Amino acid sequence: METRKLLGEIMLEFGFVTERQLNEALQRQQRENEGRKQGAVMIELDYATDAEVTRALARQFNLEMVFIDDLKINQAVIDKVPGELAKTHNIMPVDYSSGVLTVAMGDPLDLDSLDKISFVVNAQVECVLARPGGIRDAIANYYGLAEQELIERMKADTAAGVEITTRGMDDLEMMEGDDDDAPIIRYVTSMITEAMRSRASDIHVEPMPDRVRVRYRVDGICFEARTIPKRLQGPIISRIKIMSGMDIAEKRKPQDGRIKIKLLNRDIDIRVSVLPATQGESVVMRILDKETLLLGLEQLGFHQSDFETFSKLIKRPNGIILVTGPTGSGKTTTLYAALNTLNRPDKKIITAENPVEYHIDGINQCNVHPKIGFTFARIIRAMMRQAPNIILVGEIRDLETAEIAIQAALTGHLVLSTLHTNDAPSAITRLIDIGVKPFLVSSSIQAVMAQRLVRKICPDCKEPYEPEYGKLLAVGMTRKEIESTTFYHGAGCRSCKNTGYRGRIGIFELMVMSHTLRELAFSGATTDRIREQAINDGMHTLVRDGIRKIVAGITTVDEVLRAARTVE
Repeated sequence: METRKLLGEIMLEFGFVTERQLNEALQRQQRENEGRKQGAVMIELDYATDAEVTRALARQFNLEMVFIDDLKINQAVIDKVPGELAKTHNIMPVDYSSGVLTVAMGDPLDLDSLDKISFVVNAQVECVLARPGGIRDAIANYYGLAEQELIERMKADTAAGVEITTRGMDDLEMMEGDDDDAPIIRYVTSMITEAMRSRASDIHVEPMPDRVRVRYRVDGICFEARTIPKRLQGPIISRIKIMSGMDIAEKRKPQDGRIKIKLLNRDIDIRVSVLPATQGESVVMRILDKETLLLGLEQLGFHQSDFETFSKLIKRPNGIILVTGPTGSGKTTTLYAALNTLNRPDKKIITAENPVEYHIDGINQCNVHPKIGFTFARIIRAMMRQAPNIILVGEIRDLETAEIAIQAALTGHLVLSTLHTNDAPSAITRLIDIGVKPFLVSSSIQAVMAQRLVRKICPDCKEPYEPEYGKLLAVGMTRKEIESTTFYHGAGCRSCKNTGYRGRIGIFELMVMSHTLRELAFSGATTDRIREQAINDGMHTLVRDGIRKIVAGITTVDEVLRAARTVE
């Protein structure tokens, strides 16, 4: 009979722990001598996550591991096991077929619990493994938690060292109170803290028919982080509204607000949007971290040639420089990086933004207020009387704004702005489509830069691999490039939450207006013709810039295909 491998050996094989960490865990286990399991000791020492321990246990006992957060469990299966029994033994039914009930559990040696459930349901029981924490969340989701139990979990989530400044309430006084609202306050605070520690850019609080789903967006990808019982939907959303200065009584109209928070000695702004939906109000909290937003140009991910070209472009005395791309592609970060470079005592810079993301010392920033007629166009007109050197227009979206921005560029101002197009050449035809005369486009535009964000390979679990040959051809790599490149991906580790990626970087398509391109714009040439000429002039497309980052081992083929394939 084959001897079963020890858990520690498997953890070492997977690379979840080092030999030093394993030895320390064994020593503590022997020292305490309380019958505690080795995996629990590793988790307590913060050497491994419960997901990693569960994966190793699945290998040790040759059992299937399931990601219970991703499962949609039929209510008929839930009804097979009484809620109290599931809570007592931390076991979750996940499937029932042909008289066999499949349950998820965290301890494969807990045979006593399996016997009890088999007796209660009068059926054969098989087990799969899942994270103990994920099982607890699933039980809370499908069976509901007792009120006091939920309060205790909220208290356990309370984060120290968090200061929140809101409008309309003294939070510090409320957080110190013992009234019925205190657990809700602590829960919302801990949710924001957890999102910050996860490097999330957004928190989505989404009411569902039987629960409230909380998702974080990390590196552009959403994942489910928490589940809140339906009965707490109202108090939690009201708490967020109070923090952001909204009207808690108004539930029929969309509302916007802001929260200022100090976390780990960093000043964070949170932009909050509330939207009435069929199951209740949906909330999105956009986290604006000054340290990540106000980057230098050299930190954005430019290839050296593009960096040098863009640095020269933004130092020109006049003309328009456009940054294009969809929402969430990093346009604002790029523009702020340019402003940081240009922000000197001898330059007057004025911005028109909707809204102002961050206040920068030395720059005059204006918020757009369309309801009172304070539009982009009106602000730009007023700016012209302030004698600025550089103007930033948050977005060109209509003919009036475009024409005034062009007039500013033609009268000796450098104008930076954004436009929603898929690639750089499309910006020329887009301006003409909204009504700008071709000769104005031709004479005023200095350059257009399209961009996307791709996830970077996690440095802690980066390893060589062989991608599918078809994907390499699909991304546009030549046979020579394929043969000479060592490809990398992330195997998945604690640092990247087993995604293989950590952080993001930009891929860019920089089109500088040459004499030939100006002639094509003047004559109303098609986007395809402009793109062809731009490539002949030396422009690297988004995909080609992505390939440069694949070759450099910064990102993967899958990421470039995901972010840039649609524009080729």
